[in-house]
Amino acid sequence: MTNYFAERLLHETDAADVAEALPAPPFTLVDSRSERAFDDAHLPGAICLRRVGIDALPDGPLVVYCWGPGCNGAVKACARLVAAGRTDVKEMLGGFEYWVREGFSVEGEQAHRHQPDLSGLVCDIAVA
Repeated sequence: MTNYFAERLLHETDAADVAEALPAPPFTLVDSRSERAFDDAHLPGAICLRRVGIDALPDGPLVVYCWGPGCNGAVKACARLVAAGRTDVKEMLGGFEYWVREGFSVEGEQAHRHQPDLSGLVCDIAVA
């Protein structure tokens, strides 16, 4: 029997796991949003896919994100990367939106505009 959840983890990660790996992650962060959105604010150390293109990405594992859960830009980028022969590719669930909501820092010209969620909806979930 296939473990559906273990299979998902082969292709997905989340903001907390990515943040835990910083500042020297064992993967390259890839932003699939527009160049303008990237310039305004992006995850620390991320590369703008639209600016560099697939062929210029470094070798090794890739973690791809887009704006947020209402955007499938990361899924589309992951599909293109796998089609181009990249095998170690993951989507970061929640994208830029949940990265910010969880209070992790961003870089860019408008980084100061992005604040963490204060509603109390974003919290750590303990798994027993």
